[in-house]
Amino acid sequence: MSKFTPIAIFAFITTLAACDEIDSDLERAAVGAAIGCAAGQVLVNGRCVEGAIVGGAAGALSDDF
Repeated sequence: MSKFTPIAIFAFITTLAACDEIDSDLERAAVGAAIGCAAGQVLVNGRCVEGAIVGGAAGALSDDF
C-alpha cells in the first residue's frame, strides 16, 4: 500500500457520506462511477473503467437497500 491509499480511502468514504443529499438514481450512479473510477485507479493499478462500472451500478442500486 502506498502512503496515498489511506488518504484516498478516507476521501471516498467522506464523499459517500455526502450522498444523502442526492435524490435521483442517475446522480447516485454518477457519484458511484466517479468514486469507483478513482478507487480502481488507486487500489487496482489503473482499472478505472471497471471501477466506474461497479461503482455506477452500486450507486444506482444504493437507494433500493
